[in-house]
Amino acid sequence: MSGHSKFANIKHKKEKNDAAKGKIFTMIGREIAVAVKEGGPDPANNFKLAQVIAKAKANNMPNDTIDRGIKKAAGEGSAVNYEHITYEGYGPSGTAIIVKTLTDNKNRTAANVRSAFTKGNGSIGTPGCVSFMFDEKGQIIIDKEECDMDADDLMMIALDAGAEDFSDEEDSYEIVTAPDDLVAVADALSENKIDVVSSEVTMLPQTYVDVTDEDTVKQIRRILDLLDEDDDVQDVYTNWSGADDE
Repeated sequence: MSGHSKFANIKHKKEKNDAAKGKIFTMIGREIAVAVKEGGPDPANNFKLAQVIAKAKANNMPNDTIDRGIKKAAGEGSAVNYEHITYEGYGPSGTAIIVKTLTDNKNRTAANVRSAFTKGNGSIGTPGCVSFMFDEKGQIIIDKEECDMDADDLMMIALDAGAEDFSDEEDSYEIVTAPDDLVAVADALSENKIDVVSSEVTMLPQTYVDVTDEDTVKQIRRILDLLDEDDDVQDVYTNWSGADDE
């Protein structure tokens, strides 16, 4: 794996969002509701729900809150009208950006996403225009300061559970899996009482774009900040190397 660690970015986002943890829980709650509607309330038979639960636990969502969300979504007459929409586009200097949203108003979300790109001198593209530059993978990140286990032992637990790659970064361990193997690896870590910072299916860039011009960097950050502030936006992926230092 490349040396582009996402831990600093995740740590920054978690700290920034501590005051807005309600927003994170709301977003994950929407994902739980949609997953239950699409595949039922049993995570053993609903793989998408199992993935969302792993993500919820990594964000320290209480088990009671997760269970209530599942029961509410499974209740009769539950009105879950959210849908997943993915946008792809370009930031300045040819940077690629993928935006995954979960919305109950497609027109509002499309307008907001387009506006974010425009304000940062970027542009929305057609579906598939940049996603070929990324690989969909499960990714688990562990804070070294919170993990007492030897790196080799941790790696063997991950690989035995089905992980594809294990990376020992400066301040974190990063585990990469096939999307379908994420839950099994996360469960193996949990069984060994290993806390994780992040556990989710993500889009990993095949290569990164380095941008050094200060004005261009400001424009890229403008796009990413506006998308991050949008309640309908679930995840944003970019191949700009500076995103790891946000």
